[in-house]
Amino acid sequence: MGDVRVLVVGVGNMGTSHATAYHKLPGFEIAGLMSRSIRSRTDLPDELAAYPRFADFDQAIAATRPDAVSINTWPNTHADYALRAMDAGCHVFMEKPIATNHEDAVRVVEKAKEKNRKLILGYILRHHPSWARLVEVGRTLGKPLVMRMNLNQQSSGPAWTWHKNLMESLTPIVDCGVHYVDIMCQLTGAKPVRVHGIGAQLSHETKVQNYGHLHVVFDDGSVGWYEAGWGPMMSEVAYFVKDVVGPKGCVSIVVPQEGQKDANADGVSDSADIDQHTKTNALKVHYADLDARNNFTRPDEWINMADEPDHQELCDREQAFFFKAIREDLDLTDWMNDAVNSLRIVLAADESIRTGRAVEL
Repeated sequence: MGDVRVLVVGVGNMGTSHATAYHKLPGFEIAGLMSRSIRSRTDLPDELAAYPRFADFDQAIAATRPDAVSINTWPNTHADYALRAMDAGCHVFMEKPIATNHEDAVRVVEKAKEKNRKLILGYILRHHPSWARLVEVGRTLGKPLVMRMNLNQQSSGPAWTWHKNLMESLTPIVDCGVHYVDIMCQLTGAKPVRVHGIGAQLSHETKVQNYGHLHVVFDDGSVGWYEAGWGPMMSEVAYFVKDVVGPKGCVSIVVPQEGQKDANADGVSDSADIDQHTKTNALKVHYADLDARNNFTRPDEWINMADEPDHQELCDREQAFFFKAIREDLDLTDWMNDAVNSLRIVLAADESIRTGRAVEL
């Protein structure tokens, strides 16, 4: 078998990382790079600079005839590009979310099944050893579970421009929320039954609320919340909370947050730094066992994650899995259904914010 020839569509932050992975991973060959603004790009890494460039999707597909398409564009283009790629016979890797509405998400999955094409969503936390360990430990804590998660980003400079562009398609709790709701679904293995959301528009530069908070109830009694805010006004106090509590104790991702450094020369503060979004450093496990005097019988346990992969290494792992799925014909039914399910939950939170009412699923 020859290499998997891949057309990379969108070469922003994530697209560049994925293209770098294709460039260096055995088994992949980059057929071309496509972006509507690619003609003016002068900031691509040296290893990507020589690949053919295209500003039109259909022309790129026709000229390169790829085996696979990697979609890393703004969310409101995801479904359309994916459908066109699969109609052209291509496997698809797509950055999350799968679509900006439930109907399009279902259409994309049905197309993958119809065309017998592999569809992988960029749920990067599924490839992260620390998050896998969090899920593993969390499943030992009994039921129901209480899951508390957030990712607030104090963005300025280029990061704020990027966030404003993203909010042309989606609110923060939808765009990033799919990652953490997916983790909640893995932890519980349960069916979501009710979602409630609240939000606030803290900037006159956005058309949507740049802050949101969702609450989800599962049919096993488990509950979870996720909070996300983007913008120069956001606080970096407790911006990163990843906590799972059950009857037998709790497990938490612990990241130092005291005395966060100021924004760097690129205008990116700690909370807006993409490498910090998957950083864990350590897991802390607490056991609820008590003796006759109600004193704890077991000390807290620290699981050191100092050698965890960085953001690029995680992207490399995602693409290695994409290659494996193609070459070994993996059954991705559960992966695709999970992507639709997590999107459905965060969209329900968005609907709740608009209507002021909880949404029954």
